[in-house]
Amino acid sequence: MAYKALRKICPHSRCKIGTHCGGSLEMKVKATGKRILRRRKSSKKSLEHFPTPNQVTEESLEVWRKLPAVIRQDPSLASFRQEHERLHGTEDDPLPTEDDPSVDDGDDGKEFITIKVTNPDSSGVTDGTDGVKRSASSTAVARANKQQQNGEKNGPNTTTDGDVEEPEVTMHSMHGHPHQQHGKVFTYIKLTALLVVWLVFTGFLMSKNEKELEPRQMSIPESKVRTYILPDAPPGSRVGIYLKGSFLNDQQHNMTTNYVSVNLQLLYTGNSNNSSGNMSYVQEHDVKHVENVTDAWLVPIPMDVSALDQLDEISRKHTFDIGTANHRKVTAGKAVIRVRLSSNADTDVPVRFTYDPTPIDKETGVMYAAVVLLGLYVLIIWEIVNRTFAAIIASTLAIGVLAAMNERPSMPKLISWIDVETLLLLFGMMIMVAILSETGIFDFLAVYAYQVTNGKVWSLINCLCVFTAVLSSFLDNVTTVLLMTPVTIRLCEVMELNPVPVLMSMVIYSNVGGTLTPVGDPPNVIIASNSYISKNGVNFATFTLHMAIPIAIVMVTTYFQLRMKFKTINDLRFTEPQDVQEIRHEIAVWQRAAASLSSYSKDEDLVRETLLKKVNRLSRSLKKKLVSGSVPVESYKATLDELKSKYPIRNYALLVKSAVTLVFVITFFFLHSAPDIQKLSLGWTALLGAILLLILADREDIESVIARVEWSTLLFFAALFILMEALAELGLIEWIGKQTESVILSVSEESRLAVAILLILWVSAFASAFVDNIPLTTMMVKIAIGLAENEALNLPLKPLVWALALGACLGGNGTLIGASANVVCAGVAEQHGYRFTFIEYFKVGFPVMVGSIIVSTVYLMFAHVLFAWH
Repeated sequence: MAYKALRKICPHSRCKIGTHCGGSLEMKVKATGKRILRRRKSSKKSLEHFPTPNQVTEESLEVWRKLPAVIRQDPSLASFRQEHERLHGTEDDPLPTEDDPSVDDGDDGKEFITIKVTNPDSSGVTDGTDGVKRSASSTAVARANKQQQNGEKNGPNTTTDGDVEEPEVTMHSMHGHPHQQHGKVFTYIKLTALLVVWLVFTGFLMSKNEKELEPRQMSIPESKVRTYILPDAPPGSRVGIYLKGSFLNDQQHNMTTNYVSVNLQLLYTGNSNNSSGNMSYVQEHDVKHVENVTDAWLVPIPMDVSALDQLDEISRKHTFDIGTANHRKVTAGKAVIRVRLSSNADTDVPVRFTYDPTPIDKETGVMYAAVVLLGLYVLIIWEIVNRTFAAIIASTLAIGVLAAMNERPSMPKLISWIDVETLLLLFGMMIMVAILSETGIFDFLAVYAYQVTNGKVWSLINCLCVFTAVLSSFLDNVTTVLLMTPVTIRLCEVMELNPVPVLMSMVIYSNVGGTLTPVGDPPNVIIASNSYISKNGVNFATFTLHMAIPIAIVMVTTYFQLRMKFKTINDLRFTEPQDVQEIRHEIAVWQRAAASLSSYSKDEDLVRETLLKKVNRLSRSLKKKLVSGSVPVESYKATLDELKSKYPIRNYALLVKSAVTLVFVITFFFLHSAPDIQKLSLGWTALLGAILLLILADREDIESVIARVEWSTLLFFAALFILMEALAELGLIEWIGKQTESVILSVSEESRLAVAILLILWVSAFASAFVDNIPLTTMMVKIAIGLAENEALNLPLKPLVWALALGACLGGNGTLIGASANVVCAGVAEQHGYRFTFIEYFKVGFPVMVGSIIVSTVYLMFAHVLFAWH
């Protein structure tokens, strides 16, 4: 090292050390030597010494208890463990020693060959260790402890590994983004663009108030007209009218002849001095002329008068445009706008009336919505920022756009946009999975699957994917993915496979399996729960029967597509040796644990610095592995007995308690399709199950369980729900539906069914891949029912329903954020140290989605266009 430093000063090989070469080399040598020694001493002091038990306080112990068990039990944190046992006594999981296999972090005792590499710049040789490989973390910590006991025998210039001291890993270096390699220019461009976006939506939100409309309760009298004069002139020519009452849906307009009619009129008076347009004081005798300036908006109401008191209230909205010329008359004070309401019912019709002087312009809103959605995908695809942060930025920008268009939503309305049921479901299942993982059941199931498939990779993957698909058919696929992802990860670690491609295959099959039944995927729940669809013969059995054939074919074609994508076993393995991957994975886990702690207090800082020291030791071990080039012996196979002894059930009592809780939760999930038996939703069931397991487990350190909840995933879903509702407010979802409907209505009658099936299937599939399929399905259900209700079209309802179900569910496989299960799987995998990007998933999922939709197209054409199965 010293020789390298001198050669940097004097690169000429002919110059001898200590002589002058174009300057005072001797002074430079001394200054350089002092700097090297100072740097080594300071880094040595910060890196080599872990805190002693005397330095550990009760507050720092509280921070230590919140860490995951695999981190908390590491020998590098032995001082915390010893102090905890001194104060609170021993627990069921004693501190593992250096030889304890539980500290091995998934290493299966595989034999390794070490290649010795001679360093040409030094006189020594980097030595390796032959025989059975030990855990890198255990070895590093054991050496560190030995060095502290022996008083730093290696001297100030070397580390315990015999390598030159590496720079200390700090929190700043930990948070370095992978895109920093593109240079400062990229960073400046990114920060500038994000700051501009921040200024845009901050400016709009600061300059616009929340939109609050005042509803008015009124009654439309029988055989009479009710009028309302707008108190102020609207700023534009458009006026929005909202009605809430016992109305029928648009799809039910053929079931009645009773309507509420609404239109706008202009009242002309002789007074032209009132330029404000406020003429609400006008009396009937002052009106010189009345002009109808809009067509009538007909809102269907039930024919049975008694049904007005029994139907649920629904809201209806309509935007009238009086035209630019008429608006000038109103602003000039020559006329005033009056709303005319009438009904042909045989009784008074009570309604809640609201007018909006500044309704949103949907044509402009669609363009803004498309820009916001495109920006979200730019941030996620190119990984400019974390996907959760990208969703927060996009949702806030969408709210800012609404504010700019005078539609800023209130806080209660924003909260109502969030699907709390989904968040409750995710939160409850994450709590249960976090506690269940402590029993060792996931490791045990992984070894059992290894035993059943005799260690054959594709047999194991097929078994895993088929089981996931079947389970997703009867549970919702989000719950299935939460349960299966930890098992899959441990199984891949046992088989020495890269979990990422296996997880992608699993979540794809989860979405395919969820399409089979009405309870497997949220779009199916929306479709099957529609009262009009259920009244037309679509029940659980009918739905499952019609979905079974295409889903069975899709599962087969998906298998062949995945086999083509991952042609060889090497496509499923890591590109680096297993031991190198293990160290990289361990570094990621420790960095994640350190990043979760702040520097708000001295105690948290003590634990954080200890974790960072462990990261430094692992980084030096990784460097040594990369230099020594150790590779596994290909002929070695881990025996089943070794795996069984290494991954047993660790806590049988907790496993029984967890099993009782899961039986309760899964039973009530199955009964969810029978609301007459139980009244709990999926979210409430998961939450009650989590509370039950916390009670049975009798955990004092609940903070460690709460810390393992994927909060970033929950926040991503909350931001995504707000974003999609904001895009719906801007008119994007409605625009997609109207364009689809207009194309279907434009074709000839003999090909109308085929075109309707194709458009609903492919539009819903591609739209579901890029936008949330819940609001999309809600809109497409209305379109399908409207097409079936149109007597002139004469289209059957059921084929349109099957096309919508296949498109909305299978389309979720297209992108990483196309389905809730995809996001959940990615979040859990990242928590375990395995991260897959949007592009990585897109390369696998999008071709599978296209293949699935092609198969569904062929099936629907044969079954319903050619043979008319419906």
